[in-house]
Amino acid sequence: MNPEAEGDLTEAETKGPAYLGTLVGDPPAQVLMNPTDEEAARLHHEEPHEDVDCHAKKDLLTEDDIYCNSLSKTLCHTSTPVTVGFYSPCGTRLHSLLENIAECMHKESCRREENEYHRTHQRPRRPDGMNYFTLLWYLVFYEPVITEVHLRRKNIDFLFIRFSAWQYAGSDKLWAGLVTTLCDHIRQHFGPLPLSFYHVVGSRPRFASGFSQDEWKLKKKVALTAGGLVVMLLAGVSLASVAIFVPGIRDGSALKVISAVFGTISGSSIIVALAPVIKHLIISQKKKIESMTNNQKFTSHLGFMSAVKREIELLTSFVYYMEIFERQRLRIVFEITSLDMCYPERVVGVLNAINTLLSDTNAPFIFILVVDPCVITSCLEQAGSMKGMADNGYLYLNRTVSLPFSIPEIGIRSKMRFLHETFQNREDLMYRIITRNVEQGVRKVKGVDPVLAEMEASVEMDQHQIDAQAVQYIHEAFHSLHNEHDCLYRYIPESIIQMKRIVNTIPITLRLMTQQHILRHDICPRSVAGWVVLANQWPCRLSWILQCTEDRQQCRPPKDFGQQPLWEVFVENCRELYSRHSDLQNIMALDGDPELFELFLSHDFPFTVQEGAKYLKYTVNLDHSIRHRMGQLRALTMLEKIYDKKEDDKKKEDKKKKKKEDDSDKQD
Repeated sequence: MNPEAEGDLTEAETKGPAYLGTLVGDPPAQVLMNPTDEEAARLHHEEPHEDVDCHAKKDLLTEDDIYCNSLSKTLCHTSTPVTVGFYSPCGTRLHSLLENIAECMHKESCRREENEYHRTHQRPRRPDGMNYFTLLWYLVFYEPVITEVHLRRKNIDFLFIRFSAWQYAGSDKLWAGLVTTLCDHIRQHFGPLPLSFYHVVGSRPRFASGFSQDEWKLKKKVALTAGGLVVMLLAGVSLASVAIFVPGIRDGSALKVISAVFGTISGSSIIVALAPVIKHLIISQKKKIESMTNNQKFTSHLGFMSAVKREIELLTSFVYYMEIFERQRLRIVFEITSLDMCYPERVVGVLNAINTLLSDTNAPFIFILVVDPCVITSCLEQAGSMKGMADNGYLYLNRTVSLPFSIPEIGIRSKMRFLHETFQNREDLMYRIITRNVEQGVRKVKGVDPVLAEMEASVEMDQHQIDAQAVQYIHEAFHSLHNEHDCLYRYIPESIIQMKRIVNTIPITLRLMTQQHILRHDICPRSVAGWVVLANQWPCRLSWILQCTEDRQQCRPPKDFGQQPLWEVFVENCRELYSRHSDLQNIMALDGDPELFELFLSHDFPFTVQEGAKYLKYTVNLDHSIRHRMGQLRALTMLEKIYDKKEDDKKKEDKKKKKKEDDSDKQD
């Protein structure tokens, strides 16, 4: 089952986020489930509240906020590594969406830290102050052990790395820029000295042999060797002190020679041990990888990518080590932007680098691939190095992305917010940030106003009930997936990646729907799971149906059109789809078995036009650019029909006119 449906039962996790605002309609009915499930507090839902100090109403929750909150909640529980396809044709709006996601994930991290503290009375041990020296001590003399205690921890910390591919677009080794950016950020975050120590004497965490709760095991060989060196050093210092200060002995030379030998052996051993550490302090992983890529002889060697992979594995094992030391889970969130502005060969290099980083099945990486799918698929198909591998860019992208997330067209509230910010100048926007920081500082010093505290507590309770209801829906949807007596499992593909895409998408879709008060109590989890499978297995046919229904609704359809089955819509318009086979060849290759599609939509899941319109707004695993392209093709077809009709009418008029002229000539 998806990790989102799992969780440890703790009382602390029953509390909702503390930053919520006004009430969200009437509270939903109590659901029959354990409200202490971790999943019950997963979705952040920030709504406006009336500021007590300023007496001004804050911005309403926009459609983008809801989408970003749902995605961030899923990423907090999805097993890593995972590649998120953040599909949107937008420009600067993407940066605000990424910042929103990062903010939501940070708030979730703080909430989990508080819950973990209430459960274990332990704070995360960050490597600063005295803990910095403790970390160096542990790196030298202890090896970490993955125990049940560590696996039960739910607190999590995120390291966000923003990589703009456009900055490295001029380089032939764009993928190397991605890898070196990762190495550089991890080195800066944890410090160069601990990473250098780990290169030399660090140990990769190993699993405990039993149910022991001891997370650290002493390195006996290292301890004995260090102890021996210290004894030799102390013995040498003692003998030297005796030879220098004790009368009658200091005139002899034998004792001085022996003390010098002891001191030289111990001192040289310490220098030999510290030399590699100093070397890694000077030559970082970033410089090492850059020197390898600049060496033409080495890059053409068969073991080049293997050497790069070893450096990445060393980096990921260090992150595992820091997880146990800090007593929390760590996730590296890699946001890749501007990739659709690069040359095709550069795009291929970055995707290959992502696959290299994902080759470790337990790597703590979350890749957010911010792209326009139309552009990326075109680049993959045009790249000379991908001939035979990515002749269909859509199929290649589907094999890379394990969690598709398509941002729909901008909503009304989001559009109004962006318009409001557009009218403001740079100083106004900076003033808003300063004002918000001042308000937060005042609240920390003076405390929360009682009226505002009561309002937030009420909203937290409502949000907790909404989340609990969403959890119940998620469990029911997952149950329908692996229920042998249900027909849904027959439509699940055999590909593991496609299975992950379906399982990761269902919770997001259900959360988005439960945030709408109108739909909250009118959701069928089995139908939602079926709709997700439909969008995953037959994206071309579903996009065509949705585009046809949209065009039909714009032409004043009959009143009962909403109750018409989607299968009938497809049957009526399938001839036009097949006539466009040459234009949609690569997109049609995404669809599965057409006979299963007929059985699915006509018998097992007979969705109607009204249901399709309801689910479309919350369908994140369907590439909306496919539907837009189909809309353009249908528009061109419509224009051709209009032009042909006008030409026919003109010809008929010319015929009539000519006939009249001929008749008049005959009469004359």
